[in-house]
Amino acid sequence: MKPSEKIIKIPKQPLAVIAYETIIKKIICLEYQPSQHLEENQLVEELGIGRTPIREALVRLQGEKMVESHPNRGVIVRPITLQNTKAMFESMHIFEFGVVDVAINKDCSTFIKKMNQSNEAVKKAILSNKVFNLVEANHDFHMNFAKCSQNEFLIRAVNDVRKEAKRLSFLSYNNIIDPKRPLEIHYKSVVQEHDQLIDSLCKKDETRLKQLLQEHIETFRQRIIIFMTS
Repeated sequence: MKPSEKIIKIPKQPLAVIAYETIIKKIICLEYQPSQHLEENQLVEELGIGRTPIREALVRLQGEKMVESHPNRGVIVRPITLQNTKAMFESMHIFEFGVVDVAINKDCSTFIKKMNQSNEAVKKAILSNKVFNLVEANHDFHMNFAKCSQNEFLIRAVNDVRKEAKRLSFLSYNNIIDPKRPLEIHYKSVVQEHDQLIDSLCKKDETRLKQLLQEHIETFRQRIIIFMTS
């Protein structure tokens, strides 16, 4: 090795982080079903990780309301119900319209650039047919949109709602919910709507931005309602 050459060591992630990321991916992708009991011994065996990191991961997931702890049932994956789904979409509408109200008067250029990058990641995930990556890229897009508000309380609120929406996003992106609307058409529409949201934000067109946002959320809501009631 030449004196000028250096070995770059990539730090290993703590086991609790690995456990958290593995479990949350399985929850989002519905490998762990809503209301499923997460047995500690099973997780240790399945993930090949010790009890302490598993417990730390479950505590973190409980704090994020991805799992629930019940005295007689232990830890279960948070259920998806019509009631909490309805509440989620109501909150999404309120908070993201609030983002528009605040962001419309601010310099959003930094976050608009990041929104464009997120939408490119959406396109890449679609082309590679990686639904989990699509869910994550879509989440990033909406979080960069929330950051346009430059308001930590709104950003936190949108993050809570959008995390709750990830499993529903996976359902929407992974299932042919409407036979008349193939997934390819749905994917194309999502990308176009994102581009339109960016364009309206650049132009500071508040009316158009809220109209597009309303349509974007409503399309998502209708797909989930059809799925849950079919």
